[in-house]
Amino acid sequence: MKAVLVAGGAGYIGAQTCKQLAASGFLPVTIDNISTGYRQAVKWGPLVEADIRDRYAIAGTVAKYDIRAAMHFAACSLVGESMQNPVKYYDNNVGAAVSFASSLIENGVKNLIFSSTAAVYGLPKTMLISEDHPAIPINPYGATKLAFEQALHWIACSSDLRFTILRYFNASGADLDGEVGESHDPETHLIPLLCKAVIGSGAPLSIFGSDYPTPDGTPIRDYIHVVDLAAAHVAALQRMLSGGGSGIFNVGTGVGATVAEVIRTAESILAREIPYRIGPRREGDPAVLVADPSRILHTLDWSPRFSDLRTIIQTAMWWQENRFY
Repeated sequence: MKAVLVAGGAGYIGAQTCKQLAASGFLPVTIDNISTGYRQAVKWGPLVEADIRDRYAIAGTVAKYDIRAAMHFAACSLVGESMQNPVKYYDNNVGAAVSFASSLIENGVKNLIFSSTAAVYGLPKTMLISEDHPAIPINPYGATKLAFEQALHWIACSSDLRFTILRYFNASGADLDGEVGESHDPETHLIPLLCKAVIGSGAPLSIFGSDYPTPDGTPIRDYIHVVDLAAAHVAALQRMLSGGGSGIFNVGTGVGATVAEVIRTAESILAREIPYRIGPRREGDPAVLVADPSRILHTLDWSPRFSDLRTIIQTAMWWQENRFY
């Protein structure tokens, strides 16, 4: 069984990807310091509780499990926090990530899949964003992700490391079997906050801005189900292990929905009114973020299967009502 080192495998997307790796015949070996992840989420392979800067832990793990590929999910990912504390984001998303990549190279790991973000694009100049769109981030979160993308390019030029960069749009939903879900503290994402507002375990939903240049004034986002997102990682890994070269891929659906549309859809599905209030725009939020997924659809053995709003909301709601961690 081929082993894959998964940095941040105790988190929302990392744990879901570990599940799909195991289902595809791989052994996911999680390395995570459990600062934001959950031990309970590591179910499909061993957990190495260590920081990704720990070169000794990485060397020992690579040798023990004969690891030849890695995935990097371990990052700070809150746009608002990044605006308030950019030092934290550069330290973790760039400094720790470069250290991790260096350790992989030192120990003979030649394939790395990196969890990036659509936030690298900044303010879109086109309706659909392709990978060739200018990358001009407008917040430190996006800037630090882009900085490590650029570092990977130069690191690969001077070594035999190959990389795949997956630029996520809005990861959402929960595991179809109810084993993995979104459990952030603090929670900042629309759909889990919406679910919490419905079941009464959270405050009324806040809509950040209703004066954007969109059909109803609320921001438009491309929502990708976490199961589809995890499947993209497995497809990228299989391509790399079959000899595919480095590449950058958007992971989205190509279809956007406004925040107001998400609320209306949820009210229809759940047959319940969702309490919400209108607040000011959040600094660093663009009006529209929708992927052009043409490259990933044509290059990888992948397409979104569960990313309709109904499936996203239903699975997210089940998780919030029955969450295990």
